Amino acid sequence: MTKTTKTKHSEEHIVLVDKNNNVLGTTSKLAAHNKNTPLHRGFSVFLFNKEGKLLLQQRSKTKKTWPLVWSNSCCGHPFLDESSVDAAKRRLKFELGITHAEIFEIISDFTYKIELDGIMENEICPILIGFSDQEPRINKDEINDIAWIKWNKFIENIKNNPDKYSEWCVLETEQLKNNKKFLSLYYNRVNYVRVN
Repeated sequence: MTKTTKTKHSEEHIVLVDKNNNVLGTTSKLAAHNKNTPLHRGFSVFLFNKEGKLLLQQRSKTKKTWPLVWSNSCCGHPFLDESSVDAAKRRLKFELGITHAEIFEIISDFTYKIELDGIMENEICPILIGFSDQEPRINKDEINDIAWIKWNKFIENIKNNPDKYSEWCVLETEQLKNNKKFLSLYYNRVNYVRVN
Protein backbone atom coordinates (compact mmCIF):
# COMPACT_ATOMS: atom_id res chain seq x y z
CA MET A 1 0.00 0.00 0.00
CA THR A 2 1.39 3.39 -1.00
CA LYS A 3 1.69 6.16 1.53
CA THR A 4 -0.01 9.39 0.51
CA THR A 5 0.69 13.03 1.27
CA LYS A 6 -1.36 16.10 0.46
CA THR A 7 0.05 19.59 0.35
CA LYS A 8 -1.59 22.87 -0.55
CA HIS A 9 -0.01 24.33 -3.64
CA SER A 10 -0.72 27.80 -4.97
CA GLU A 11 -1.46 28.33 -8.64
CA GLU A 12 1.69 27.86 -10.65
CA HIS A 13 3.07 30.13 -13.32
CA ILE A 14 5.23 29.16 -16.27
CA VAL A 15 8.16 31.07 -17.70
CA LEU A 16 7.59 32.03 -21.33
CA VAL A 17 10.70 32.02 -23.53
CA ASP A 18 11.81 32.46 -27.12
CA LYS A 19 13.57 29.71 -29.08
CA ASN A 20 16.90 30.79 -27.55
CA ASN A 21 15.48 30.41 -24.02
CA ASN A 22 15.38 34.15 -23.39
CA VAL A 23 12.65 35.08 -20.89
CA LEU A 24 9.60 36.82 -22.36
CA GLY A 25 7.49 36.86 -19.21
CA THR A 26 5.33 34.60 -17.04
CA THR A 27 1.73 33.44 -17.18
CA SER A 28 -0.68 31.05 -15.47
CA LYS A 29 0.17 27.39 -16.12
CA LEU A 30 -3.46 26.29 -16.33
CA ALA A 31 -4.53 29.13 -18.61
CA ALA A 32 -1.54 28.75 -20.92
CA HIS A 33 -1.93 25.04 -21.62
CA ASN A 34 -4.38 24.85 -24.51
CA LYS A 35 -4.29 24.14 -28.24
CA ASN A 36 -1.82 27.01 -28.75
CA THR A 37 0.42 26.68 -25.69
CA PRO A 38 3.32 29.14 -25.97
CA LEU A 39 6.93 28.00 -25.70
CA HIS A 40 7.95 27.85 -22.05
CA ARG A 41 10.46 26.28 -19.67
CA GLY A 42 9.92 22.85 -18.19
CA PHE A 43 12.01 20.04 -16.77
CA SER A 44 11.77 16.27 -16.60
CA VAL A 45 13.27 13.88 -14.03
CA PHE A 46 14.09 10.18 -14.21
CA LEU A 47 14.59 9.00 -10.60
CA PHE A 48 16.40 5.75 -9.78
CA ASN A 49 16.72 3.75 -6.57
CA LYS A 50 19.80 1.95 -5.24
CA GLU A 51 18.99 -1.09 -7.39
CA GLY A 52 19.03 1.04 -10.52
CA LYS A 53 15.28 0.79 -11.01
CA LEU A 54 13.38 3.72 -12.51
CA LEU A 55 10.38 5.21 -10.71
CA LEU A 56 7.38 5.63 -13.03
CA GLN A 57 4.27 7.58 -12.20
CA GLN A 58 0.73 7.33 -13.51
CA ARG A 59 -0.59 10.86 -13.74
CA SER A 60 -3.69 11.77 -11.73
CA LYS A 61 -7.07 11.51 -13.44
CA THR A 62 -7.65 15.18 -12.54
CA LYS A 63 -4.68 16.41 -14.59
CA LYS A 64 -5.57 18.79 -17.42
CA THR A 65 -2.84 17.23 -19.55
CA TRP A 66 -2.39 13.49 -20.13
CA PRO A 67 -4.58 12.21 -17.24
CA LEU A 68 -3.93 8.58 -16.15
CA VAL A 69 -1.04 8.26 -18.60
CA TRP A 70 2.16 6.63 -17.32
CA SER A 71 5.25 8.80 -17.46
CA ASN A 72 8.71 9.27 -16.01
CA SER A 73 9.24 10.06 -12.33
CA CYS A 74 8.46 13.76 -12.22
CA CYS A 75 7.93 16.72 -14.55
CA GLY A 76 7.18 20.36 -13.98
CA HIS A 77 8.00 23.97 -14.61
CA PRO A 78 10.73 26.06 -12.98
CA PHE A 79 9.91 29.38 -11.38
CA LEU A 80 11.51 32.53 -12.74
CA ASP A 81 15.23 32.49 -11.78
CA GLU A 82 14.97 28.92 -10.45
CA SER A 83 17.41 26.32 -11.78
CA SER A 84 16.10 23.09 -13.26
CA VAL A 85 17.80 21.14 -10.45
CA ASP A 86 16.14 23.25 -7.73
CA ALA A 87 12.81 22.99 -9.52
CA ALA A 88 13.19 19.22 -9.73
CA LYS A 89 13.88 18.97 -5.99
CA ARG A 90 10.84 21.12 -5.24
CA ARG A 91 8.51 19.00 -7.37
CA LEU A 92 9.93 15.68 -6.14
CA LYS A 93 9.08 16.79 -2.61
CA PHE A 94 5.60 18.00 -3.60
CA GLU A 95 4.58 15.07 -5.80
CA LEU A 96 6.46 12.16 -4.22
CA GLY A 97 7.55 13.24 -0.75
CA ILE A 98 11.19 12.78 -1.82
CA THR A 99 13.38 15.21 0.14
CA HIS A 100 16.77 13.56 -0.32
CA ALA A 101 17.88 13.00 -3.89
CA GLU A 102 21.00 13.61 -5.91
CA ILE A 103 19.96 15.37 -9.11
CA PHE A 104 22.03 15.80 -12.27
CA GLU A 105 21.14 17.71 -15.43
CA ILE A 106 21.98 15.51 -18.41
CA ILE A 107 20.60 17.45 -21.39
CA SER A 108 19.96 21.17 -20.96
CA ASP A 109 18.38 22.13 -24.27
CA PHE A 110 15.90 19.36 -25.11
CA THR A 111 12.84 20.88 -26.84
CA TYR A 112 9.58 19.21 -27.77
CA LYS A 113 6.10 20.09 -29.00
CA ILE A 114 3.29 17.53 -28.77
CA GLU A 115 -0.52 17.59 -28.66
CA LEU A 116 -3.23 15.36 -27.21
CA ASP A 117 -6.99 15.96 -27.03
CA GLY A 118 -6.65 19.63 -27.91
CA ILE A 119 -3.92 20.35 -25.34
CA MET A 120 -0.41 21.15 -26.51
CA GLU A 121 2.87 20.88 -24.64
CA ASN A 122 5.56 23.17 -26.02
CA GLU A 123 8.69 23.24 -23.87
CA ILE A 124 12.39 23.76 -23.59
CA CYS A 125 12.76 20.89 -21.17
CA PRO A 126 16.08 19.93 -19.54
CA ILE A 127 16.30 16.19 -18.86
CA LEU A 128 17.55 15.30 -15.39
CA ILE A 129 18.31 12.10 -13.58
CA GLY A 130 18.27 11.53 -9.85
CA PHE A 131 19.12 8.92 -7.26
CA SER A 132 17.29 8.40 -3.98
CA ASP A 133 16.72 5.62 -1.48
CA GLN A 134 13.62 7.24 0.01
CA GLU A 135 10.25 5.51 -0.17
CA PRO A 136 7.87 7.70 -2.19
CA ARG A 137 4.76 9.12 -0.50
CA ILE A 138 2.55 10.12 -3.38
CA ASN A 139 0.41 13.23 -3.56
CA LYS A 140 -2.88 11.87 -4.91
CA ASP A 141 -3.76 15.27 -6.38
CA GLU A 142 -0.82 14.77 -8.74
CA ILE A 143 -0.24 11.03 -9.07
CA ASN A 144 -2.62 8.08 -9.37
CA ASP A 145 -0.03 5.31 -8.94
CA ILE A 146 3.68 4.52 -9.10
CA ALA A 147 5.83 1.58 -10.18
CA TRP A 148 9.51 0.67 -10.16
CA ILE A 149 11.02 -0.90 -13.28
CA LYS A 150 14.46 -2.04 -14.38
CA TRP A 151 15.96 0.41 -16.87
CA ASN A 152 16.49 -2.17 -19.63
CA LYS A 153 12.95 -3.49 -19.18
CA PHE A 154 11.63 0.06 -19.39
CA ILE A 155 13.48 0.68 -22.67
CA GLU A 156 11.96 -2.54 -24.00
CA ASN A 157 8.47 -1.43 -22.89
CA ILE A 158 8.91 1.96 -24.54
CA LYS A 159 9.87 0.24 -27.78
CA ASN A 160 7.00 -2.26 -27.71
CA ASN A 161 4.25 -0.16 -26.07
CA PRO A 162 4.99 3.52 -26.67
CA ASP A 163 1.31 4.45 -26.42
CA LYS A 164 1.31 3.42 -22.74
CA TYR A 165 3.55 6.38 -21.88
CA SER A 166 3.47 10.15 -22.29
CA GLU A 167 5.03 11.24 -25.56
CA TRP A 168 7.63 13.36 -23.79
CA CYS A 169 8.67 10.35 -21.73
CA VAL A 170 9.19 8.33 -24.93
CA LEU A 171 11.15 11.13 -26.59
CA GLU A 172 13.31 11.74 -23.52
CA THR A 173 14.07 8.05 -23.08
CA GLU A 174 15.37 8.02 -26.64
CA GLN A 175 17.64 10.93 -25.73
CA LEU A 176 18.91 9.24 -22.57
CA LYS A 177 19.42 5.62 -23.52
CA ASN A 178 22.67 6.18 -25.47
CA ASN A 179 23.80 9.38 -23.71
CA LYS A 180 27.35 8.93 -22.41
CA LYS A 181 26.93 11.31 -19.47
CA PHE A 182 23.80 9.50 -18.33
CA LEU A 183 25.27 6.02 -18.75
CA SER A 184 28.42 6.96 -16.84
CA LEU A 185 26.48 8.47 -13.93
CA TYR A 186 23.94 5.67 -13.86
CA TYR A 187 26.38 2.77 -13.81
CA ASN A 188 28.88 4.46 -11.50
CA ARG A 189 26.18 5.55 -9.07
CA VAL A 190 24.35 2.24 -9.05
CA ASN A 191 27.61 0.34 -8.54
CA TYR A 192 28.56 2.75 -5.76
CA VAL A 193 25.38 2.30 -3.75
CA ARG A 194 25.47 -1.46 -4.23
CA VAL A 195 28.82 -1.83 -2.48
CA ASN A 196 28.16 0.55 0.42
